[in-house]
Amino acid sequence: MSTYSEKIKIVAGNSHPGLARDICNYLGTELLNTDIQRFEDGEINTNIYQTVRGADVFVIQPTSPPVNENLMELLVIIDALRRASARRITAVLPYYGYARQDRKAQPRDPITAKLVANLLTTAGVRRVLSIDLHAPQIQGFFDIPVDNLYAAPLIVKYFKNKNIDNLAAVAPDVGGVKRGRGLAESLDIPLAIIDKRRPRPNVSEVMNVIGESKIQGSNVILFDDIIDTAGTLTQAATVLKEKGAANVYACATHALFSGPAIERLKKAPIKEIVITNTIPHNKEELGLDNLKILSVAPLIGEAIDRIFKDLSVSVLF
Repeated sequence: MSTYSEKIKIVAGNSHPGLARDICNYLGTELLNTDIQRFEDGEINTNIYQTVRGADVFVIQPTSPPVNENLMELLVIIDALRRASARRITAVLPYYGYARQDRKAQPRDPITAKLVANLLTTAGVRRVLSIDLHAPQIQGFFDIPVDNLYAAPLIVKYFKNKNIDNLAAVAPDVGGVKRGRGLAESLDIPLAIIDKRRPRPNVSEVMNVIGESKIQGSNVILFDDIIDTAGTLTQAATVLKEKGAANVYACATHALFSGPAIERLKKAPIKEIVITNTIPHNKEELGLDNLKILSVAPLIGEAIDRIFKDLSVSVLF
């Protein structure tokens, strides 16, 4: 009879091997022996040194920067596994790149989130596992099962353990109200909302704070799904301090830290920055002394175990 470790296979691309190893430690298994190389012209090749015939294979590869390199690498790995007769291939994308291009906001805009969904399905993926999709409707872009996990319980547990008095949750924009409300309800704290305008990509302007009285003298938790250039977060933190917040805690699931993000965060009036490791970062290299990184490995590991055993994943939501 086949054992658990013989039927489940974990493959890691080059995007985040550390997270893949942590997931394997949680599951009590080992990474599949693979070798991903680049030809002189930049083309990607992969060698898989163990059989995957009839196996349930999970490919750990967040499509974080460099997005196109990591996405193409993922597609090549999936193609190799499909041609090697894997029974089912699940793409584990802790961070789903191109998720912000989910609709036509202007004439002739691409809907690249749908294009990526088509590419993954055509390559041979039969299930997708992700965390905090920027737009939950992206699940509908697939004709295969998609499990969209949430990092909010990790954030909630972290702040419950800190036992901070007089907390208030703040949604950094109208689009994050549902996320902020969930955090506020879980911690049983009030919610305020920042009215933000975005005149162009990666540029934001804070216009107003809805529920200003709730943040005066409070320890504020700003919770967003993505920190990109950190413009939204740092502007919001500055405005909240001006409005009377005692301390500002900035939280996000995915930390891209693009462009001027690090310098902005160093200067911002933020007591602590709490992120998860859906995207690989080295705290020492970043130079952010107030950075706290929470691991999503147990969350993903438990989801993989449940998918493999055909158990409900909804209990993790």
